[in-house]
Amino acid sequence: MSIIWTIVIGFIVGLVARAVMPGEQKLGFVLTTVLGVAGALVAGYLGQAIGWYQAGQGAGFIGSVVGALIVLFGYGLLAKK
Repeated sequence: MSIIWTIVIGFIVGLVARAVMPGEQKLGFVLTTVLGVAGALVAGYLGQAIGWYQAGQGAGFIGSVVGALIVLFGYGLLAKK
């Protein structure tokens, strides 16, 4: 059940990140979900490095959106080439 919640929250985070990022992103359902989950992982690792999160603690919703924006920006740079 935990995996299903991760996918659902990842999809919502990916949708929010796509809505916030200017420009048009041509991502489907799967890539939007991967974007959200990857954003949560990036936010978790960055938050642990900065000291905001404890080891094993997941990132919050806003942190996940920020992480997804970072991942979406990197994906946009790679997709242009």
